[in-house]
Amino acid sequence: MNKTGAIGLKVTRFDYQKYEENFLAPYAVKSSQSRGRKHKEKEHEFRTAFQRDRDRIIHSTAFRRLEYKTQVFVNHEGDHYRTRLTHTLETSQIARTIGRALRLNEDLVEAIALAHDLGHGPFGHAGEWALSELMKNHGGFEHNVQTLRIVEELEDSYVDFPGLNLTFETLEGLKKHPERFYRRRAQRFRSLEADIVDLADEIAYSNHDLDDGLRSELLSEASLRDLHLWREAEKYIGNKYASFSSRTQKKRLTIRLMINRLATDVVEHSVKQIRRLGIRSLDDLQKTRPPVISLSDTGRRSLAELKRFLYQNLYQNYRVIRMTDKGQRFLKALFQIYLQKPEQLPPDALMRRKKEGIHRAICDYLAGMTDRFALDEYKRFFEPYERV
Repeated sequence: MNKTGAIGLKVTRFDYQKYEENFLAPYAVKSSQSRGRKHKEKEHEFRTAFQRDRDRIIHSTAFRRLEYKTQVFVNHEGDHYRTRLTHTLETSQIARTIGRALRLNEDLVEAIALAHDLGHGPFGHAGEWALSELMKNHGGFEHNVQTLRIVEELEDSYVDFPGLNLTFETLEGLKKHPERFYRRRAQRFRSLEADIVDLADEIAYSNHDLDDGLRSELLSEASLRDLHLWREAEKYIGNKYASFSSRTQKKRLTIRLMINRLATDVVEHSVKQIRRLGIRSLDDLQKTRPPVISLSDTGRRSLAELKRFLYQNLYQNYRVIRMTDKGQRFLKALFQIYLQKPEQLPPDALMRRKKEGIHRAICDYLAGMTDRFALDEYKRFFEPYERV
């Protein structure tokens, strides 16, 4: 559609903006009403502001590094386990599905989802714990805050500004724990698009960590039958595919059904919440305190039960603890090496020392490493016959 309402050969930004105004829910965030970017730029001819955010994130160095950053299992444990990149893509898919069903801005949902884990360091949560401990007296470390540092300061692809110069709405959506960023609740800009990503993230990692746990044989199917969500999904799959013999495919079908049931529950319960709370505009949403994008009581209990199971049976498994503890030792040793002699840092990392101090410069450098690069760097320092 063009400005006259006719279908044209070329779709422009105005066509997308018109579509948003006509089709999206009144409480959805519209790209034409964005509060803009910190550094002013000319709008693109056929991409909306949030589509440009998404594209900038995908083309960033930090996004590419997610391919070799740990989710639960480090890369050399196997080729088929989730990484931060595959988890991010899976979160994005679930979030977009929910956002589309609720007539929210899918482009904004996707931009937030694709960026939500950029601040994670190597070696999964163990890497974050190590950096948090090392930075305890130097401003701390938290991956959500680091994500904002990356997109606002550390990415260096553009000449006219630091970072990616994302829109206000995308940046607000990345502030997962707003109490860290605002003195008063009223200062926060709230969007249902951001709330969807938070919940989709939990659904994605819980079910996909379960899948990886089964693949690694650290978890057994028998132990899962105490879980309400697994039991119900397995029963349905068993009845529908009674004559089907492949246990591997049945397991994957069961997990896909679990994801689908949770996502469907989010959509159905969120619709009820929107009606119950009388949300008819984005302004209404800013005045609303209770959660809007949420699971039903049954869905919430099922997801909480699954997360408890994973914590007790997967994350606390001795093999996982060995992997994570090894990663922490690597990062702590590298941090001390750089701290003792900062000249061993590459020039761009060393330059940041003047602005924010040596501890933050080292932390930024370590947090940006992939698992593979951190292991190679450790070898360069500590194995006598490794080339430097």
